[in-house]
Amino acid sequence: MPPALILALDQGTTSTRTMAFRAPNLAPVATARRELAQHFPANGWVEHDPEDIFVDSVATLREALAQAGGDVAQVAAIGITNQRETTIIWRRDTGRAIAPAIVWQDRRTAAACAALKAAGQEPLITARTGLLLDPYFSASKIAWLLDTIVGARADAEAGKLAFGTVDSWLVWRLTGGRVHATDATNASRTMLCNIATGQWDPDMLRLFRVPAVLMPEIRDCAGAFGETEASILGAPVPIMGVAGDQQAAMIGQACFSPGMVKSTYGTGCFLLLHTGATPVASQNRMLTTIASQLGGVRSYALEGAIFVAGAAVQWLRDGLRIIKDASETGALAASADPDQAVYLVPGFTGLGAPHWDADARGAIFGLTRNSGPAEIARAALEAVAYQTRDLVAAMQADWGGTDAPVLRVDGGMVASDWTMQFLSDMLAAPVDRPVVLETTALGAAYLAGLGQGVCPAPDEFAKNWALQRRFVPAMDASRRETLYAGWQTAVRRTLSAPN
Repeated sequence: MPPALILALDQGTTSTRTMAFRAPNLAPVATARRELAQHFPANGWVEHDPEDIFVDSVATLREALAQAGGDVAQVAAIGITNQRETTIIWRRDTGRAIAPAIVWQDRRTAAACAALKAAGQEPLITARTGLLLDPYFSASKIAWLLDTIVGARADAEAGKLAFGTVDSWLVWRLTGGRVHATDATNASRTMLCNIATGQWDPDMLRLFRVPAVLMPEIRDCAGAFGETEASILGAPVPIMGVAGDQQAAMIGQACFSPGMVKSTYGTGCFLLLHTGATPVASQNRMLTTIASQLGGVRSYALEGAIFVAGAAVQWLRDGLRIIKDASETGALAASADPDQAVYLVPGFTGLGAPHWDADARGAIFGLTRNSGPAEIARAALEAVAYQTRDLVAAMQADWGGTDAPVLRVDGGMVASDWTMQFLSDMLAAPVDRPVVLETTALGAAYLAGLGQGVCPAPDEFAKNWALQRRFVPAMDASRRETLYAGWQTAVRRTLSAPN
């Protein structure tokens, strides 16, 4: 018999994708993808249709299996990884969402978060959850839905409704409503989970007025999450692994040891530093989060979140229309006038770490009469590197050390050699691009394979990680610091409360 197949369902902000991997070495054998529409019904609001998420997930599962040979009997397990913080509430009796999904980028609850901050609640929230008080996380989104949708709060208190991040929504729907569960990594992004105990925190539930009966069960990342309905793939298939996308990417990058760092460049950018078995409280506005939970044992990470990375390239394409395809951006940036110091601060939905300014908005600085599409494209790509340096500096202050660590990168933007070289130059550190760039799906596949017993322990899995290219710094130090100083000035001018 050929080795077992594992299907990794990667549900992201702008697309839904399933990849088929062959265990135990997890060689990719098939990929199916569908774009996911985002909806912007008001300024600062970002929504998805939950039915689109489910329908596209089923479609890509079927398509990937067909590409891999179509034999469901060869599928050992399904792993799920997902955009985190995105909030869905649905009816338990029908499985239908009561409202559109509120996406992690959404800022509609900024005023509510500001009120809680003014009331002095942020220190308690951070101590319990490791997070900063921001609309980014799920808790304030849940409260908004319960307060806004007619009858929702009463139905929630009566146990008629269920909440989940996208993983829980998919597990519920794929299992026909038999399993209402999440994993520890996704739970840690809701602002309702006590990261020391790994359980829902009663004080956080009270603070955000969220009924406990609404919440899913928190489980290990690798383990049983039920079986899919037979109608999904033709026979029931066990769901054996779940993790939020950034934690899944960290696992796919084999960052299992304290001090290892990965950064994923997708719609946003998310940099995680593995800190081991003990959570590290940040003094520099980083997040403390659960990196994984395996066999009931939690490991932790420091995380820095950048809201806009690849989304800036999408804006160049769809908003400004200065490119037709994202792949054009690197060559366009390379053609820019090197003497122009143009900076794009992509605060389209506020600024994430280390500023956490929900009211900041995007701006371009340094334009001259000679500035054009090339200079703006270069500024969009450079902004990713500048923001990454902001995060690395903050993490170094929390974790210790003066040298920037080797950075393992993944995500769509890392295919650009120009961008990765500038990133290395700005960090003054090596940047490692792996052979397998789809590390988020790889991490989900590994968790499912680990849970099903067809993949090896983490230390053996780590031996499969392979380097495609290492980028090393080539920029003069004085130029590096001049460019970065210009970025810092641009950010200060963008903040809603300049410092």
